[in-house]
Amino acid sequence: MMAPRRRGLLLLAGLTVVLLLLHFQGQKFHSLAAQNTHAQSRANTRTVPEPPQAVVANDAASGRLSEQQDSSRNTERRPWEYYREQYPVENFVYPPNGRPGMLPKVQYDFPAETEDQIQTRLKRRAAVTKAFERCWSSYKKYAWMRDELMPLSGKGNDWYGGWAATLIDSLDTLWIMGMKSEFEEAVAAVTNVDFSAGTGTIEIVNVFETNIRHLGGLIGAYDLSGDKRLLEKAVELGHMLYAAFDTPNRMPITRWNVKARLRGRPQRADEAVLAAEIGSFGLEFTRLSQLTGNPKWFDAANRIATKLHEAQSETYVPGMFPLVFNARNMTFDKRGVFKLGAMIDSLYEYFPKVYALLGGSSSMMRDLYDSAARPAIKHTLFKPYTPNNADILIPGEIYVDEDGKFYPRLNGEHLGCYTGAMFALGGKLTDNEHHVEVGEKLTHGCVWLYQHSPLGLMPETFSMQPCPPSSSCAWSEEKWKEAVMRENEIPFGGEILDREIKRMALPKGFTAVRDKRYVLRPEAIESVFVLYRITGDRKLLDAAWYMFSAIERFTKTGKGNAGLDDVLVSRDPPKQDRMESFWMAETLKYFYLIFSEPDLISLDEYVLNTEAHPFRRPT
Repeated sequence: MMAPRRRGLLLLAGLTVVLLLLHFQGQKFHSLAAQNTHAQSRANTRTVPEPPQAVVANDAASGRLSEQQDSSRNTERRPWEYYREQYPVENFVYPPNGRPGMLPKVQYDFPAETEDQIQTRLKRRAAVTKAFERCWSSYKKYAWMRDELMPLSGKGNDWYGGWAATLIDSLDTLWIMGMKSEFEEAVAAVTNVDFSAGTGTIEIVNVFETNIRHLGGLIGAYDLSGDKRLLEKAVELGHMLYAAFDTPNRMPITRWNVKARLRGRPQRADEAVLAAEIGSFGLEFTRLSQLTGNPKWFDAANRIATKLHEAQSETYVPGMFPLVFNARNMTFDKRGVFKLGAMIDSLYEYFPKVYALLGGSSSMMRDLYDSAARPAIKHTLFKPYTPNNADILIPGEIYVDEDGKFYPRLNGEHLGCYTGAMFALGGKLTDNEHHVEVGEKLTHGCVWLYQHSPLGLMPETFSMQPCPPSSSCAWSEEKWKEAVMRENEIPFGGEILDREIKRMALPKGFTAVRDKRYVLRPEAIESVFVLYRITGDRKLLDAAWYMFSAIERFTKTGKGNAGLDDVLVSRDPPKQDRMESFWMAETLKYFYLIFSEPDLISLDEYVLNTEAHPFRRPT
């Protein structure tokens, strides 16, 4: 029986997280990065020049200022360039230059395929392409220039400011799939998206989502195509997002009232922000500085990473961070819930990825990754109790009370499935084979969750029973039922418990399913794709096909693909009228790439942001 004090603490922690989730409802919660050691920071610091009057439009949208351009036209198109800061930076930190060959090779050396293997792979890829083409055609017909297509009603919505989120998020997928005429049409449309001050359809801009979807999408499409119109638009948006950092401590306002700022209201960072939302600028801002030569974006992201590095050992789980930060003074609670999943995920994800984007030249980014990985593996990854005693890992969480006492919980999330890719990639980049093995077990864990759910689709959140660390994990139906009884506080066993298990439609191994939805998420196929590119294990191709087949079978509509309300039903799951932009930006892209030749978006040439947008690594 759980001690009253422990139950009270857990109840309080749970209530706090629920309130935060309600406050931040509807977002995609992900991660961060930037980098540089203190010595590197000093070596790369330069005085900020006085800004001239206008931006050079024909110099690859470099963001450098010139007096030669018509400033009146430029003000109309890019007013954020002229934004007068209240708290300007005196000295910028420039990104270091990574030398080619500094990092280990990531991708597996794939042998030649047989003719049968080629034909099977191409047949599967064609099915993915067909799904994307159906969704893109419907988006053009029913929701062109809107943020999202509603796949049941055939309408559009504007959840992300009305800046054509699906259009911009899908640009690089169009290019990768060889849909060049559609790509050209989309780029022409993007030039009409206006990020000027106050043009969005919502008052509060989610800076995190706009960064990963819009800015990431523009940069990724530019890195693939070289179309300078995309870089110009990325710079335009980059100037806007940078204005959210104009606070006394230069920490960003993550839910930003743009119009209030335009009315002259002073800005201060918020006292409660999600870790992922403040910690996920490293890739996009670093790449924009690399492409333009303007250091201000890298400097902004690097400042956050430096603060994280300085405070990384200050929690009760040294190396890991809590889910919520006080951005106004960059402090946080030492206790609370620690995990790798929702509300903090992309913060951790970006540590090794920014390290790669900087060519391995930032010891700070490597240290952030290494220092977080050790306690995360020790405290938050669990082997679950399963009928087949599968050798897998599932990311869970740990609650730490005010006395520093640990309470581990195997509360899993679909969002946590990115961890397989993170550890596999991080392991290759840092030459740590143990991390690659951890990434394999995490990836196979998410495949197991798909394959052991009634529809072949993993639920959004769930609980399982962790195996004891030092004793047998052999399956016992009786032990599983006891765990279900405890997890759901069912007062009686026997027939009453059996009826409850049947009513909840619990698959064996699951002790609870808190959120039964499937919302077209990409994290599981992301890890399957990355692990395949790293290990060359062809069984992962079959796992990917199993996943895609189940997704397409149950989510397909006449106008696209729809999220599902309940994946525990035996057939005909109820659909949601929602198709998030990440379906075409991420999920279908990863399926397409795993069934493509391995040199298409090689992991030795590109690093993908948390929205699957490929940024070119230093060469």
